[in-house]
This record gives sequence, structure tokens and C-alpha cells, in this order.
Amino acid sequence: MKHSFPTQLFEEYSDEVGNLSSRPVYNLDGNPVICREALARRDELVEKLGSLPAVPTALDQIVQHFGTGEVAEITGRSRRIVRRDTGGHVARFTVESRPGSANLDETRAFMDDEKRILVFSEAGGTGRSYHAELSAMNQRLRVHYLLEAGWRADTAIQGLGRSNRTNQKQPPLFRPIATNVKAERRFLSTIARRLDTLGAITRGQRQTGGQGLFRSEDNLESQYARDALRQFYGLLYIGKIEGCSLSTFEAVTGLSLTSEEGGLKDELPPITTFLNRMLAMTIDMQNLLFDAFEQLLAARIEGAVAAGIYDKGLETIEADSMKIAERRVAYTHPATGAQSHLLTIEQKQRNRPMTLADVQALARRDKQARLMINGKSGRPAVMVPTRSIMLDDGSIQPRVVLIRPMDELRYEVRQLEETNWEEADETAFDAAWEADIAKVAEFSTSTLHVVTGLLLPIWRLLPQDYCRVYRLQSDDGERIVGRVVAPSELSRLCRNLGIDHVETITSDHAWRVLTDGSSIVGLAGDMTLRRVRVMYDHRVELTGFTEGMREWLKAIGLFPEIIAWKTRFFVPMTGEGPAILSRLMERHRLVDVASRH
Repeated sequence: MKHSFPTQLFEEYSDEVGNLSSRPVYNLDGNPVICREALARRDELVEKLGSLPAVPTALDQIVQHFGTGEVAEITGRSRRIVRRDTGGHVARFTVESRPGSANLDETRAFMDDEKRILVFSEAGGTGRSYHAELSAMNQRLRVHYLLEAGWRADTAIQGLGRSNRTNQKQPPLFRPIATNVKAERRFLSTIARRLDTLGAITRGQRQTGGQGLFRSEDNLESQYARDALRQFYGLLYIGKIEGCSLSTFEAVTGLSLTSEEGGLKDELPPITTFLNRMLAMTIDMQNLLFDAFEQLLAARIEGAVAAGIYDKGLETIEADSMKIAERRVAYTHPATGAQSHLLTIEQKQRNRPMTLADVQALARRDKQARLMINGKSGRPAVMVPTRSIMLDDGSIQPRVVLIRPMDELRYEVRQLEETNWEEADETAFDAAWEADIAKVAEFSTSTLHVVTGLLLPIWRLLPQDYCRVYRLQSDDGERIVGRVVAPSELSRLCRNLGIDHVETITSDHAWRVLTDGSSIVGLAGDMTLRRVRVMYDHRVELTGFTEGMREWLKAIGLFPEIIAWKTRFFVPMTGEGPAILSRLMERHRLVDVASRH
């Protein structure tokens, strides 16, 4: 501050064309003229800074707050400042020397449950284990806070591996620490991206590198983030970013977005440059711009998830039971004899609905929560605000989420006004919630079709718009990695591979898998039955019918509706549904039941 504070006097002047500018002032000897007001302000600021107490490091704050009797410190420090309790009103701090064996003693004290808090640095993160080992006295749940993660992904993984190892009673909970300064996510994003890269190199899969610590959307250098940034630049150019104009953005970041002709440049600043410049802005400005960028990113990710094209890398399917119901050879390589298989897997998942006690705790914790009941169906839900999204035109749409016992529904606020959801009193809500939970079965079953084994020779025959790769383990211990076949593509895939795919089930079973949304039922004549959402309600829709079938479909009980100038047929979601489905299946035999996992 003493040498960097500007104290030289400046004067205003007009150039040849009348533009007003400023320039530094020098005396006749060529020495700079010092501004007395600036000099006084500098000295006052230096005096103020000198009177402020020093800010201790995070490590010192933890040790001094909890005390050395509770904190086991495993670092490379040979001396530290500790707080001594003298019984008076004034805290006394002393310098404490630490012997070379201090780290060994601190590790033993933590593992023997003599000290409940452990702090270790990079120097203490090599060659030691801090997990809930079965042979140790301290088998408590570890809550591992990641502070000052740095930039090296391998170092972060090594540190996280200290508390998550084999032969442990329970795995730890990882908690990365960040402040409410939005641009700080830049550092977590770098770690998330490099962990993904590290996992791809060492394990052949991206998800393993991060150990599930970071979400995919934490990586701000992904393709979704790059697309959202270009959209952000476009909205900034047309003045749709509230609180920041194009000229203001270019001035505070030093980035140029416009060409000499006045249009938006083809080569815009990349995401890494944008994130680095955000760190140099004021807190208010970076929070404002980052909020807009996050809303665009959230809209893109949610759109990709809804469309089923969001790339999460290798995903793991977990269920209470997985049995291989059928195994068929799909392809045999002529040279090596290696085979590809089409597996039909029956999975059984225990339903865990949200309890009424959890709902009441949520309502007490979130003051904006509202208890709602659908006036048409009588279903209850808890409404809480969720992240707003920014549309392509730059308008911000506030949204809410309706939390139900087994699922969540998201609406824009303006859409919610068109539904039958109404605010209810606590007594009616509690009764409706308990009644809804009572209807939930203990287990839900579904069918999954996976192509596994040798995939490269038949990759072009597999669906190209649904390329998710999953791994799972069956009840008999078989580990499976393969492509999940989308329900709408299963019949076509079987034809391409020369596999007969005919499955006979009862109308009651078909109705059950349709109403719970777990499967799509295919009928002869390229007709399909599936659960869809129309006007915020679930319906069972028949697609693929011909114009000549309209009267017959109405005669057996289906009802038509014209939506977006197109006639659509639905099976009533009433007690007559199974009987109507049975009449439909009598004439058009069932040829396919595919999972909608």
C-alpha cells in the first residue's frame, strides 16, 4: 500500500479533436508533482490497516477455537501459536514448539478416540490412514472437509484417500468448502475437471476420478458450460443481462466481444479466460454475472437430462435385487469367437417414500415452503422455490419444485397458476400425505435390457441417440458393463441383430408397468403404449394407430383429444383401464415390453 497507492497529481486537457483526457503533472525539473490529498488518504489508509488485528490462518483458527485437547494436528509445522486459558477476560497466546514425533502422537490420539478433530495438510497426507478402521478405537463417521484444495488433482485424490480406505466400518462424508463468492467456484471447477481427466487416464472412466465428490455440473469447462457462455455473450450483446451492459462488461473485464463492424465476434473469449477475469471483478459484479451464467447452464443441463442425452460417463445401477431373466447371443465374432449378449434383467427396488416427519422438518426449516394439495387428484406436495432459469430471449423464469413422497415436479411460477394445486391447511395435508404413503408398494419392479460383451463390431447397429453406458452386478455376483437399450429402439435392434423378440404378459401386468412409468408396451402394427405427461397429469397414450382405427378405439373405451392440432388417444386412468387394455391386446398382440430406465 505504501508504494502502490497512486499519489501523483493528474490534470485534464483537451486533444486536437476536443476529447477530454487526463495526464500526469511534472514540474519544471521533470519530477512528478505529488497530490497532497492523495498523500493524506494514503497515510490514513496505511494507519487504519496497521491498527487492524492480523487475520489468523484457517489452521490457527481451528486449533485456537477448539483447543489442542480436541484437535489433532498433522502438518509440517515445528512451532505454532496456541491459546492458553488463564481464567481471565483477556486471551493469552503462546508459541508452542512441536517435536519431530508430534505427528505420530497426534495420529494415535485421533485413532484411539482421544481427540475427535483431525487437521492434516499435504505434508501429513502421505503414508497415513485416518479412516474408520475396524481395528481402531475411533470408528465414528468421518466428515472430511476439503479446505484449500489447490490445483493438483492427484494431490486432492491422495488427501481424500486418507479417510476412505478398505477395512472401514463406514465411508466418510466429503464436504468441499467454498464461500458465497461465486467466482470461487473457478477453483472447484478446475479440480473437478482434472479429477475427471485423472479418472479417464487411470481407470478408463471419468466418474471414478472424482470418487463421486463433484457433480458433473461442477465442471465449468464442459461442453454445456461453453454453450451456455456463448449464449451469455449473445444476451449481453443485446442488453438482456440485468445490471450489466456490454460496455460495462468490456470495461471491467478487458475483453472485447464486438468486431470492427459492430457485430458479435466469431471467436469469443473462451470459458477459461472468462472465469479468470471474473476473479478480478468486485464481489457484487461477479455474483451478478455468475448468477446469469449459472441460470443458462442449469437450463442447458436440465434440458439435456430431460431429453435423455446428458452424458454422465459410466453410471452405476443400484437395486435391492437384479436377476438375469434371459440371456441371448446377439453377435459372435467370426475370427475370435467373442460374443455380444442381449440381457433381460429384472430389477427390484425398495421404495423409500419421504416420511411425514421429514416433510414437517422441511417446512420448519424453509420459511418459504408451502403445503399444497391438488384439487383434482387429491395428491399432496410441498412447494419450495428452486433455481430460476434464463430462457433464450434473456427473460428469467422463477420456478418452484413440488416435493411428493416418491418424486419431484418442477414448474415455472406462471405455469403453476394454470394447474389445480392449491394451498392447504396442515391437518388436511398430513392426512393426504399419510394416505399417499399408504398407497406406495414396498418394492417396485421393472425390466432392463442391456447389450454387453463385444460391442465395437455391432456399435453401428446400436441406437445412436441413446448412448448411455451402465455397470451393474446381478444377485449371483456377475458384473455387467454395457449399453442400455432405449424402449423405443428395442424392437428395431432385435430386427437388426436377427433376434426374435416376442414376450407374452397379462393385461394386468402390462397395465401395472404402464401406470408406474417403468416400461413401454409395444403392440403389433408399430403401435406403442406409454405413460406421458399431459397438462401436468400422467396418462397412458396409444401411438402409431391409423386413421381407420379411430372409431374402433373409441368403441372399446379409449378417448381422443386434439392437442396442438393433432389427434391423440389415451387409455382412461381409472378402474376400467386394465379391461380396455385387454380388449386392445386381444386384437393387436403384444410384441414388446421394454424398460424405461
